[in-house]
Amino acid sequence: MEHDLLLRAAARAIYDACYPSDDWSPVGLDEAERWGTVHYRQAVDATLQARTVLAVRGEQLPLPAIA
Repeated sequence: MEHDLLLRAAARAIYDACYPSDDWSPVGLDEAERWGTVHYRQAVDATLQARTVLAVRGEQLPLPAIA
């Protein structure tokens, strides 16, 4: 994710929308990514799922980078 700025921005938007406060997740996206929290993994999974839905039909999608 770190090399794809668009996907990273989407993951941040999803993370912030799903975990808006310390009640939901005690850390922000950057720290969650460092620690590989379940919150981060869920946001990344949602991002990758949304990416396939939002892709233009016939557009070739690049493979996601392995973190």
